[in-house]
Amino acid sequence: MTDHQSKPDSSDPSSTDPAPSSSREEGRDQAPPKKPLWREYAEALVIAIILALTIRVFIVQAFKIPSGSMIPSLQIGDHILVNKLSYGIQRPKDCEFEMSFLPVTCYSSELVVDFGPPERGDVIVFRYPEDEHKDFIKRIIGVPGDSIQIRNKIVYVNGEPFQDATFTQRVDPGIIDGRINPRDNYGPVTVPPHSYFVMGDNRDQSLDSRFWGYVQEHKIKGRAFLVYWSWNGQGSLMEWVRWNRIGKIID
Repeated sequence: MTDHQSKPDSSDPSSTDPAPSSSREEGRDQAPPKKPLWREYAEALVIAIILALTIRVFIVQAFKIPSGSMIPSLQIGDHILVNKLSYGIQRPKDCEFEMSFLPVTCYSSELVVDFGPPERGDVIVFRYPEDEHKDFIKRIIGVPGDSIQIRNKIVYVNGEPFQDATFTQRVDPGIIDGRINPRDNYGPVTVPPHSYFVMGDNRDQSLDSRFWGYVQEHKIKGRAFLVYWSWNGQGSLMEWVRWNRIGKIID
């Protein structure tokens, strides 16, 4: 008797390749769960705040000019940008936490990478020595080692008249004796190391180094470089904005 070898029946579904696992296909096709809308907004807000704080602390910061001490260079109502990388990469120091929109206030800084010291003629923003909660803006007149003297309103740096006619104004023709007030007659003094002698461009109406001394290097926030907005708030509606000052480079 001849034995016949059985062959698989091609019509039998069980004789073909095994069916793929439906559970695996479902697992691959299933999309990850979508974040709630409130979470997406919250994450975007947190990232925006972190970026804004990083830019403000390390790169550039906006300020508003509240007084006329820098007229004619800067007007009341000018909104300016200050480059915090002008002299190097700064690491904030002496910081305090406060309950405010910007919860951290730092009162000094340390250069991590030095790009070069401030120069005579730079317009800088710094922490006001007599109240470090306030920021002041003035122009550097004397750098470390300079001799500064003022005689009858004329500023002398290292014995030579300081060439300031193009960016200053003197509105009071009177001369004040230096024994009474240092506005018009001052010094001579020598600027100490790591310090700067600063003055407002509105010479007769500026509270500056003539009255409260020097600005220490680690109290400088940066160099002012641009007027990005200027608001007058007087006259006709079209005069409220000083359109000709927007985009002005600060020399």
